[in-house]
Amino acid sequence: MKKGQLLRGALFGAVIASLTLGGCKKDNEPATDDKQDDTRWITLTAALKQTTDGDGNGGTLVYAISHDQAINPAYELDIFPVGKGLKLESPRTSRVQASADGKYLYDIQYTGADGGIFQKFRVDGEGKFVREGNEVNAAIILGTSPRWVKSTEGIGVGVSIATETAYTGTFPAVTFGSIKSTAAVASLNLDNPSILNTASFEVPFTAEELAQGYSIGRIDMPIINQAKNKVYIGGNLSKVNPNGTPTQNATSGVISWPSDAANIKGTVTIVLDYPTLKNPKLIWSTKSKYGNNGYRTMIQHIGDDGHVYQATGTGPTAAFPHILRIDKNTNDYDNTYLFDLSQALGVTGVAGIKAWRYLGNNKGFVMYDINKTGGYLALIDLNAKTATKIATEYEAKLNFDQHQSIAVQGDNVYVPLTPVSEAGNVFVYNWKTGTLTKGAKLANGTGHRFIGAY
Repeated sequence: MKKGQLLRGALFGAVIASLTLGGCKKDNEPATDDKQDDTRWITLTAALKQTTDGDGNGGTLVYAISHDQAINPAYELDIFPVGKGLKLESPRTSRVQASADGKYLYDIQYTGADGGIFQKFRVDGEGKFVREGNEVNAAIILGTSPRWVKSTEGIGVGVSIATETAYTGTFPAVTFGSIKSTAAVASLNLDNPSILNTASFEVPFTAEELAQGYSIGRIDMPIINQAKNKVYIGGNLSKVNPNGTPTQNATSGVISWPSDAANIKGTVTIVLDYPTLKNPKLIWSTKSKYGNNGYRTMIQHIGDDGHVYQATGTGPTAAFPHILRIDKNTNDYDNTYLFDLSQALGVTGVAGIKAWRYLGNNKGFVMYDINKTGGYLALIDLNAKTATKIATEYEAKLNFDQHQSIAVQGDNVYVPLTPVSEAGNVFVYNWKTGTLTKGAKLANGTGHRFIGAY
């Protein structure tokens, strides 16, 4: 169980007061200055190998290039070995976020001695990243391995969850009771780094749903709606068979019941009031049955129509082709709407959405695999429910499991594509003209890959 996951009630208020919020600034924090030009930098991120090629567990490098550099195939970038770009302090892959103008990066360290520490960096181009503002300790609320995203401009939301199984009897003569899912949530001010609010609550399944074996083992990707009065949090919904034969782990002694995932009744989202983070409720989709917690990339986006468009998928071991819609007027699923990427592309097999970004005019840019292999790009139309594949020569070798961010500036979409351990390029796609530019060359190192652009 992660540290701080079950803090709740009055303790949360005390936590906020004690953090002031949050500033545990290090003595060796780099000095800041006021110099920043008007260049729109495109920050690239690369995940380093730890033990296995492509595992991404060795940390994260960041480096910023200009648009002219990004579209120039003669420009070559080599940030390996570590030294040219900034290596973020998280020992594992950081969950990097950025301001819409690309001028700031935000990071919460994932695992390690400083796990849960929030940091803000000003982007001054190339390898120049200047620390700004307080470091904020979110670990006391969210644990040392928090999941978080920029939920709207200037506001981040971090989440964590823990489960506890109740039963009666002594193994093997045990009777299932329920699985309690307890969530913790914190909102962060990204402009003036601090914690704004916190909450802890039991996920409000009905008594019947609990008895049927429902729980949520992972939550992620919170987004604040257009009206700024709700937060939608995705979850990896689980269901066990309460009438199945329980097993007991020989080492831990934990008793569990067999999965009943085939009988999950739908996709679920946790809805909270914002900014209070109170009044949790669940909304259910009848159009999809898959998790909507994403993995490393934001999968919920607000459309021009104000509705939230939400992809379903559960991470590196599974991905699914659906995009659902949450109605801005009801704050509930619009169960008349379903975008199915596989159908839109007309592919044989499942085109699993690994990452996507809303562009405007009801269009989106999607990164997907087919039957869990390869890495492909497409432009989608959410209204017409159509998709156009964007071909690259690397697609058969790519793996988007860890991809974190798609950069968009004006009409251009920026995506670094590197097969694990192999060189690649920055690809720039003009989503209005349909022109794809194979731009800057990206050197690579053994076991590494680029995983995002901001």
